[in-house]
Amino acid sequence: MFSWWTKIYFSLIQIPVKLFVKSKPIPTDPITELELDIHRPILYVLPYNSQIDLMVVRSLCLKYDLPDPLLGIEINGKTVPAYIYIDKGPGIFASNKQKSKTIEILREYISAHQQNDELDIQMLPVSVMFGRKPDKEGKKIPSLQVLGATYKLYKILISGRDCYTRFSRTVSFKNIKVNDKQDISVLAHKLSRVARIHFAKQRTASVGPTLPVRQQMLNKLLTNPALAEAIKEEAKSKNIGLDKAKKSALSLLNEIAANFSYRMLRVTDFVLTWAWNRLYQGLKVTNADPVRELAENGHEIVYAPCHRSHMDYLLLSYVLYRQGLVPPHIAAGINLNFWPAGPIFRRLGAFFIRRSFKGNKLYTAVFREYLAELFIRGYAVEYFIEGGRSRTGRLLDPKTGMLMMTVQTLLRGDNRPITIVPVYIGYEHVLEVATYANELRGAKKEKESLWSTIKAFLKLKKLGFGYVNFGNPIPLNQFLNQQIPEWRDAIDPSGMQRPSWLTPTTNLLAKQIMEHINSSAAINAMNLCCSILLAADQCTLTKVKLLENIDYLLKLLKNIPYSDLITIPDQTAEQMFEHAKEMGKFVITTDEVGEMVGLTTEQAVLMTYYRNNIQHLLIIPAIVARILLKHNRISADEVLRQVKLLFPLIKSELFLYHNEEQLTEYVNKIIETYAELNLISYAPDKLTLNYLKMSGLQLLASSSRDTLQRYVIAFSLLQKDPTISRATLEKEGRLIAERLSILHGINAPEFFDKGVFSTLVASLREQGYLDDKDDANLAKIDTMNKILKPLITNRVMQTIDEINPS
Repeated sequence: MFSWWTKIYFSLIQIPVKLFVKSKPIPTDPITELELDIHRPILYVLPYNSQIDLMVVRSLCLKYDLPDPLLGIEINGKTVPAYIYIDKGPGIFASNKQKSKTIEILREYISAHQQNDELDIQMLPVSVMFGRKPDKEGKKIPSLQVLGATYKLYKILISGRDCYTRFSRTVSFKNIKVNDKQDISVLAHKLSRVARIHFAKQRTASVGPTLPVRQQMLNKLLTNPALAEAIKEEAKSKNIGLDKAKKSALSLLNEIAANFSYRMLRVTDFVLTWAWNRLYQGLKVTNADPVRELAENGHEIVYAPCHRSHMDYLLLSYVLYRQGLVPPHIAAGINLNFWPAGPIFRRLGAFFIRRSFKGNKLYTAVFREYLAELFIRGYAVEYFIEGGRSRTGRLLDPKTGMLMMTVQTLLRGDNRPITIVPVYIGYEHVLEVATYANELRGAKKEKESLWSTIKAFLKLKKLGFGYVNFGNPIPLNQFLNQQIPEWRDAIDPSGMQRPSWLTPTTNLLAKQIMEHINSSAAINAMNLCCSILLAADQCTLTKVKLLENIDYLLKLLKNIPYSDLITIPDQTAEQMFEHAKEMGKFVITTDEVGEMVGLTTEQAVLMTYYRNNIQHLLIIPAIVARILLKHNRISADEVLRQVKLLFPLIKSELFLYHNEEQLTEYVNKIIETYAELNLISYAPDKLTLNYLKMSGLQLLASSSRDTLQRYVIAFSLLQKDPTISRATLEKEGRLIAERLSILHGINAPEFFDKGVFSTLVASLREQGYLDDKDDANLAKIDTMNKILKPLITNRVMQTIDEINPS
């Protein structure tokens, strides 16, 4: 196919590529993530004529066993090039014949597929980026770029280690239909044009918008009508001059605003790559491709991750950068603005937010205008919807302030669609977990500092895997269309409009985000092992029993997946246990019978955090198991009835997504799976326990123990005093729970957590057990008590009655 001179030319180009270039593929595993078929011929489509780019692509193709682009593809006895360049590329010496050559090759491929139905060649768009530094306002394109190949050689020398190769989804020529009247040349031109647009969008998604001159942007913000009005009000209310009020606003903007630096991003990428490789065994990223598509299609993306650790700030930005996306501007707590972390975070895109806006109208206006400016300029934004880090491992009730500002930004009339991307972040070891346990016991929250950061880092070892799972995106425009069809009537370019539907709709959106986060959870060796050990008596099991129950849970979770985005390990129970064991969290003892695996009292408290990460996946199977155990023989319909009555409380607490129809199907599948595992005998009118395997069902049921006991406490208090106020119900419920935990050795700190009881009491009101006047619905309470009381042990019920005498 190639002349001897061409072969020598390519060999010469390969030398600097091998010496200076280390390209990272996007996605990191293109064959698996993009479902590439390596057994079918591939035509590589590159954005413009660059032999250096082709050599970079070739090196990755050989690494991943993809077809070699230099070998060509044989069609009807003729060898046709296996790569094309869509454009001639930059440089004054670039040939104008490149486009016509590409069209001719595309014509050959299309024509061959029309003549041969068995032919199936796939087009694979692939682009190479040396550096992803965004342009800065007012900066001109470097003159060196006109030299084309010389400029490219310069780029590989300075950015060879900052090189990314982006693979896209393939398009099969077989699926391209040609009408009888359609000219193949016209179709080839259309394909070329579509590819050109695709590459342009891809570059924008990877590099991001033009960076502003920071101080110019902040000064300009002061002239915005809404902020100018807030400054006038500040001057009037505090009886100060307009210039002084304006200086206060500028000072607040400087306190808040990010100062993004690509150089700092590159340094951090290098440091974090070293750190992740040292601390973690790997980072597992799932479902990133839909996010890349959103970015390429021009969506304004708001990342809404759960908040487990301070590592979250760095981890998500790192993952997004490695996935070919622009790291977002991140809303960080003002407590993180200490030296040197604050200046570093600010250069990585962090903007700082105070814990409370209450009573400070100027700060509220300044922050709202800055956030709107980020959206208008096209920056991706990230904020933690829970407000702070979860101390219990389960999701916290969402804080809706930032989310409401996001909706208000849409009401300014910006044409760019805003899409919220929920993100589940999980770890097999959370750095702050011991501190969280102390705080739940009443210890004062430690202030962040350089010294505390260094101490935490020095203690790090054997952290297992980290997980970043992207949930189903929520297009904000579509959400509002469904909830408030007339929402566009509230559009106001000044941004001062606050329609009556804003608060309830934002609350509904926040709840949906939390449900989507939970619907993309990652099951791992640590949270699975901890869930089983914490359910066992004395938090100890034989290794044989532990493996048996890991196997039960894996089969249960795979048979009835909570959602399509839940990630479940593909290892065996033995492999998962050995991996968890390596992290040194368990007490392993050996006797003549075999190995025993357990947790110390202190470790049991800490391990509840990891169990709680997946509590929402286990709660309904656990309640079904508990109902089966307590009733011995019961119909499937009666199990479903009891679950449906309990479900609204659980849904509010753990952000479950099921509607009534989905719940019915889910419960029926759980029952069928228990029968398949031989834990019960199944008949629609009668479910019977298999006493030989009762211990397996008991362990599954134990995951619901703490939740049901908490509900019994609340309903017992309501039954005793139907006029009890919500505040008293919450306070006394927590007091009883705290005593119960001491008397019965309940190791879960969240059992009597204020936030959990607050959510429960709010849910009781929402579900009609209480009304706005704190009057109880005795009939509903009595029905619930009849379901709940048989599900907990007589010993615990007796303790609750003694603490709370009628």
